[in-house]
Amino acid sequence: MESIGALSKKLSDYLDPKKVKQVNKAYDFACEAHSGQYRSSGDPYVTHPIAVASILGNFRMDEDSLSAAMLHDVMEDSGIPKSVIEKKFNKQVADLVDGVSKLNTLSISSKTESQAENLQKMVLAMSKDIRVIVVKLADRLHNMRTLLYLDRDKQLRIAKETLEIYAPIAHRIGMNNLYRELEDLAFKTIYPTRYERLTAAVKKNRGGQKRILKKIQKEMSDRLLNEGIASLVEGREKHIYSIYRKMKERQRSFEEIMDVYAIKIIVDNAENCYRTLGHIHNLYKPVRGRFKDYIAIPKSNGYQSIHTGVIALQGIPVEIQIKTQEMNDMAENGIASHWLYKSGDKSDTSPQIKARRWVAGLLEMRENYETTEEFIDSVKTDIFPDEIYVFTPQGEIIEMSGGSTAIDFAYAVHTDIGHHCKACRINKKLAPLSAPLESGQTIEILRDKIPQTSPAWLNFATTPKARHSIRNYLGNLKSSEARKFGKKLLEQSLENLNIKLKNIDKDKLRGALDSIGGRSLNRILKEIGLGIRVANIVAQQIAGFVNLDKEFDSDTTTVPLEITGSEGLVVNYARCCRPIPGDSVMGHFSAERGLVVHQDRCKNILSFRKNPEQCFPVNWGESSGKFFTAQIKIVANDEPGLLANLASSITESKTNISSIQTTDLNSGLHEFVLDLEVSDRLHLSKIIKRIKALKSVVSVTRIHDQEERQAKVLH
Repeated sequence: MESIGALSKKLSDYLDPKKVKQVNKAYDFACEAHSGQYRSSGDPYVTHPIAVASILGNFRMDEDSLSAAMLHDVMEDSGIPKSVIEKKFNKQVADLVDGVSKLNTLSISSKTESQAENLQKMVLAMSKDIRVIVVKLADRLHNMRTLLYLDRDKQLRIAKETLEIYAPIAHRIGMNNLYRELEDLAFKTIYPTRYERLTAAVKKNRGGQKRILKKIQKEMSDRLLNEGIASLVEGREKHIYSIYRKMKERQRSFEEIMDVYAIKIIVDNAENCYRTLGHIHNLYKPVRGRFKDYIAIPKSNGYQSIHTGVIALQGIPVEIQIKTQEMNDMAENGIASHWLYKSGDKSDTSPQIKARRWVAGLLEMRENYETTEEFIDSVKTDIFPDEIYVFTPQGEIIEMSGGSTAIDFAYAVHTDIGHHCKACRINKKLAPLSAPLESGQTIEILRDKIPQTSPAWLNFATTPKARHSIRNYLGNLKSSEARKFGKKLLEQSLENLNIKLKNIDKDKLRGALDSIGGRSLNRILKEIGLGIRVANIVAQQIAGFVNLDKEFDSDTTTVPLEITGSEGLVVNYARCCRPIPGDSVMGHFSAERGLVVHQDRCKNILSFRKNPEQCFPVNWGESSGKFFTAQIKIVANDEPGLLANLASSITESKTNISSIQTTDLNSGLHEFVLDLEVSDRLHLSKIIKRIKALKSVVSVTRIHDQEERQAKVLH
C-alpha cells in the first residue's frame, strides 16, 4: 500500500508545493475522521482513501479532486457535515465529497424503480461537477482490487454493479485504462474459472505470437525511420473481458479472436499520422472497409486516432492504430487526461466540454421522461454508443449512434425538422425514413408545412432524443384531441338530457366538477375523450348538481356519435374486424385508447353491449378522405403472370396494397390474402368487382373478423 510520503512525491511531479500541502492536509483530516475504523482486509481504513488519491494522481488530477478522494467517506462513515469540510478546505472540495457520498448508495437492482433512482443520482452528481464521477470511478477501482476480502454475495453484487454501470461510464468518458481494468476485475469475480482459462490461453498465445509480432513491428519501425518519421511501434494487448465478449457475441473460438494482431504506432504530430498511414499501406496490403479516421472526426468522448487493417507477413491480419502521444493519453485516460492544463480548453473538441454536453443531455432526459423505464432505456442507449458520422447537404458533420435511422437524423438536426419530416434523400436518392444510416452518407430531409409526426415512427426511431420528441409530441397531440373529442361526447350526452353545456352557469359547473373529482373542465373532457370517464355518467352528475330536473333516464335513446376518420389518436378502429365507412358499427370506451370502433357484427363487441356505460352508438359522418384497411381473400387458378395481373387490376382501382400473403392450394389453385387501403365499402365493392372480372379468379371475399384471419394462418 502506497504511503502518504510516496504519494506526495508522485504529486510533486506536476503540482506545486502549496497544492500538495492541501492534499496532505486532507490526509491528516481523513486519518482523524477514520480513526479506529478498519477495512474488511484488516487494514486501517485510511489506506483506502490514500489508494484512491494515488489512482487519481496517475491521471494527474487537480488538488481538489485529490483532496475529495482523501475525504470521500468521511461524511457517510464518520458523520462529518459538509459545512465542516467547506470551512476546512473550500466549497469545491466540499461539493465533490458530497457528490461522491450521494453515489455511495448506488446499486444495481432488478427492480426498475430502484435502477432508475440510481441512474438519476449519478446523472445529478455528474451534472454539477464531472470530477465527481472520476473520483467515484477511482474509488470503485480500488474496491474492485480488494474485493476478495468480502463474502461471495457482496462480491457478485459489486462486480455486477461495476460491469453494468461503472465500466460503461468509464468507457463513455474515455477512461479506457480504468474501463478495461474494471471489466477484467468484474469478469474475474463473476466467472473466475473462465477468467483463469482465458488468461492462461492468452499467455500461451502471446508466446507464440511474440516472434512474428516483433518482426512486423521492426519492419514498420524501419520503414518509418527511413522516411524520416520518429515513431514508437508497439503491440496492443487485448484485455480478457473484451476477448470473452467477442467470443460470445460473434460465436467465434478463442483462436479466431486471437488470430488478429494489434499494433499501436505513436508519432509526434497529426500530419505524421497521415504520412504513417500512407507508408504502412505501401508496405502491407490494406483491408477494405477497415479504415477509420477519428482524427478528422473525433469520437464523442474526445478519442482521436487513425484505424486501419492490413495483411502483413505470412498473410497475418494486423489491426493498427496511429496516433500522437497526446491522442494516446486521451485514449487511455479520457476526460481525466492532463486535467490541469486542459480544463481551461473551451474548444468544441475538448473532452471536458464533450463530457459536460453528454451529461447535460442525460439531465435533460431525466427531467423530460415521465416513466422510469423510458429513462433507463435512454440512458443505457446513450452509455453504449457506437458512433457513425453523416453529413447534412451543407457539409456539416452530424454524429449519430450506431443503428440510427433517417428519422433519428432529422431529430438530431432539430426537433421541428423531425416533426415536419415527410421523406428523405440519402446520397441524393429517395429513401424511407426507416433506412439505417452509414458513416459518410449525406442526408437531406424533406419537410412539410404541417407536422407529420406518426406513432409508426417509434418502430424504427432508435436515439433517445428522437423517441422522446416523438412521444412528447404525440402525447400533447393526443391530449388536445382527447379534449376536443371529450367535449363532443359530453355535449351530445347533455343534449340527450336537453341541456346545453354552454348555457350552464360557470359557478354551478365549477361546483359540479368539484363534486365528481375533476380539477378542471379540460381535465374532465380529456378523461372522457380517453375513455377514462363515461360521458353519459358525467352528464348525469352535472345535471343532478345544477338542479335542472333533468335526471338521466337509462331508457333515453342516445343519439349516435358521428365519426369521419379524422378524429386522430382518440378514435381507434378495431383490428379484429377492420371496420370501414359504410359498415354498421358500434363503439366501446377503452381506458387510454379512447373510443374503439367495431363492426356491429363483431363478436368482440357483444360483451360490451351488456354494459351501456362502456358501449356507444356510432354512425359514419361525411368522408374525410382518410383511407381504412380492409382485408380480402382471393382464390385463383395458377397461371403465368397471375400476381402481376392482380396487382395491376388493384392499382387501376386507385388503391394501395399494404400487405400480401400467398398460399398454394390443391388442384392448381392459389390463395391470396391482401390488406387494401380503401375509402369506404363502395370503393371496396368496386375493387372486388374488378378483381372478379379476371378470368383466372375463382372467388373474392372480404375477411370480416379475427377468427377468419386466424383460419387463414392455420390453413
